[in-house]
Amino acid sequence: MTGIIQDLRYALRQFRKSSGFSAVAIGTLALGIGASTAIFSVVYGVLLRSLPYYKPDRIVQMWEVNSSGGHVRFADPNFEDLHAQAHSLQGIAEMYSIEAAVSVGEEPDRINVAHVSKDFFSVMGVQSVIGRLFAPEELHFGAAPTALVSYSYWKLHLHEARDLGAVNVTVSNNPVSIVGVLPPGFAFPDNSQVWLARETDVRLPSRSAHNWEVVARLRDGASLDQARAEVSAVAHRLFQQYGSEDMTMVDAAVLQLREALTIEVKPALLVLLGVASLLLLVASANVMNLSLAQASARAGELAIRSALGVSRWRLVRQFLAEALLLSLLGSCLGVISAYFGVRGLRALAPGSIPGLNDISLNAPVLWFALGLAVVLAAGLGVLTALRATSSNLQSTLAAGRTQASTVRSQRAGRVIVAGQVAITLTLLVGAGLLGRSMLRVLSVHPGFETQHVLTIDLKLPDLDAQMMPQRVQFLDQLISRFRTLPGVREVGGTNTLPLTSGPDDGNFAILNTQGLSPAQRDLIDRSAHISPEKAGPAYLNEFTKFFDQRFSDAEHTGNADYVVASEGYFQSLGIPLLRGRLFNDADGPNAPHVAVISESTARQKWPNQNPIGQTIEFGNMDGDLRPLTIVGIVGEVRARTLESAPRPTIYVNYRQRPRATSQFSIVLPTSSDAAAVFAAARRVIAQLDPTVPPRFNTLHEIFSESLNSRRFNLLLIGVFAGTALLLAIAGVCGVLAYSVAQRTREIGVRIAMGASTANILKMVLRQGLITAVVGISIGLLGSFLLTRFMRSLLFEVGPGDPITLAGVALLLMLATMLASYIPARRAAKVDPMVALRYE
Repeated sequence: MTGIIQDLRYALRQFRKSSGFSAVAIGTLALGIGASTAIFSVVYGVLLRSLPYYKPDRIVQMWEVNSSGGHVRFADPNFEDLHAQAHSLQGIAEMYSIEAAVSVGEEPDRINVAHVSKDFFSVMGVQSVIGRLFAPEELHFGAAPTALVSYSYWKLHLHEARDLGAVNVTVSNNPVSIVGVLPPGFAFPDNSQVWLARETDVRLPSRSAHNWEVVARLRDGASLDQARAEVSAVAHRLFQQYGSEDMTMVDAAVLQLREALTIEVKPALLVLLGVASLLLLVASANVMNLSLAQASARAGELAIRSALGVSRWRLVRQFLAEALLLSLLGSCLGVISAYFGVRGLRALAPGSIPGLNDISLNAPVLWFALGLAVVLAAGLGVLTALRATSSNLQSTLAAGRTQASTVRSQRAGRVIVAGQVAITLTLLVGAGLLGRSMLRVLSVHPGFETQHVLTIDLKLPDLDAQMMPQRVQFLDQLISRFRTLPGVREVGGTNTLPLTSGPDDGNFAILNTQGLSPAQRDLIDRSAHISPEKAGPAYLNEFTKFFDQRFSDAEHTGNADYVVASEGYFQSLGIPLLRGRLFNDADGPNAPHVAVISESTARQKWPNQNPIGQTIEFGNMDGDLRPLTIVGIVGEVRARTLESAPRPTIYVNYRQRPRATSQFSIVLPTSSDAAAVFAAARRVIAQLDPTVPPRFNTLHEIFSESLNSRRFNLLLIGVFAGTALLLAIAGVCGVLAYSVAQRTREIGVRIAMGASTANILKMVLRQGLITAVVGISIGLLGSFLLTRFMRSLLFEVGPGDPITLAGVALLLMLATMLASYIPARRAAKVDPMVALRYE
């Protein structure tokens, strides 16, 4: 310990003696360690930290797999069969979460409400901390609704009430009884705050009605692979039993819950961690170059110490102590910068990253930072020590300070700088590809106007048959009142705004009467006049049998998004009418039901035909079996993301199909001040129904938010790449400046012998150019490896995009030459008389 303390004290004296070197080295290491630690904290919090549930590795999530390999939610009958036949599962539960209006007293809030089946809490390993879970008598259709609430909701909104039965709570205007409070921190799924019993919802008998997410717990002793094999076997048996006429499930997928929650963000986070690691390598290379230059300058000192009997191991230990102290100081500053970096990441990161608010600099992250410091210390110390102590003692003493280890030190420095250039090029290529992808995305027209369009999002109660006329009346009055607001040019409404959650989709059937029997044509004619609540069992059986046959014929079926809209929706968003007409006031609840379809729907199902006047059935989306007559064709809309191709879409009128309007958004194109329009709209809503909680936004903000993930990735990789470029420039400049300093006498001799300023400039610039060419060549190869992992983050740009590669290589070449020019100019100004007197 005495020797180690002595080494550390000597290292401190060396740092004070070379304060410039120390400050630059510590700052550079702090930059690399801070960036790596900040990104690792996100990766650890999202991908590595254990989920806060009982034995979370035993919890899995499952999906149906359709014929195209897509993962879809479960239908009720398929879930029930799986529940009965999958013996490797200890418990299995249905769930889904939806934003709803929840009121305690008079003021409504918009929070996530989960509907979960009876085994959900045992699957998650959760018990109530106050009250109880759902009782058996509460788990059936028609039972009095009861609810559980989160611990945070109980504290903030229920004011820690112990008598839960005395609390009056409504969910979507329906009173519910609170029976229990769940443990602190539990908010699964989707940050839910209220849980209702799924069994109180209607059971849908269709095997193609995909409504439910499914979670399960593996039975003790059962492995994940066993569960996958068994669940897949059950799915295959069901498909063989019922066939494609009744169901679309051909297989089932099983993933651990952690993997299921992070499957969308995992590739981007791993790429960011790799990018941060590359930046750390660039920073370490800079410090290594500085350390080698310092070691070369101390060659005479080391030779004298060796001549006095100091062993090589003793010198190596001294360098290790200096590197350790340097790395620990850099790590401490890095952790401080990482703390602020994590706060910045939480502010910039898209909300789709799960567990984002819980990310912090916890113990594992701090151990990671300490581990980085130790590894860097070992690497820097060993390499510097071996290089500094490998020269011959006698030659070093004879050569003097200016010649000792100069050639080998310069060669090592150029190799390190070439590595820096290679890594920097790799990072710049990644940033360039993301930048080009962003430009491509921004050049995509979404199919609607985004400027000067205000949105008002409403959460309305779920509907039954008796409430539908009141819903239509409410929306009619709302839209009519909004049209009178100053500056509002048009008013439209829809159940799903583009670029938000995305519309629901389903299968529809084409009902053209060619080839149908008279009985089947009569059935279709009768369906136009029978509302869902008036359809008897005999009619439903007859109708179901006919459509089972119809859906088995791919020629007469299709898949499309289902969007409920008002007559002013298309004009409000500038969606063009291509053929036919849009909805109008004549399309009332008692009129024949009509539909407007997108261009891709027409192209897909009626190629080279006019679909106007064709009849389709899309009742599996809302339970309404009345056919829809196509009256118009409109332009394409990118409803899910800008990157996703427009999907076939069928629009229905909210007056005729109000069942799916529990989520309804009003769009208001206006040139007036948004705040004034929103204030007036809030007053209108409060007058019509004070229990409806509105949310105000602009379509431009929604458009911008849809790019958050791509913008976040581009910003981070761009910052890291730019920092690496600055470090690489500093590395090139530093190595050449050191080389010029060591070759001052040689340069003076060359000038004395007649070398011109241009000759000296060329000599130094050639050295920098060769280093850059080697680094760029290696970097181009490395970029092919990194960008392969970025493929999922790119849009209409290949990993080997020649424009990006050429542009980045040219940028790096120019930057390297600029960095080389400064020491080259200094070398060209050397006074030969001063240089010859230097030694």
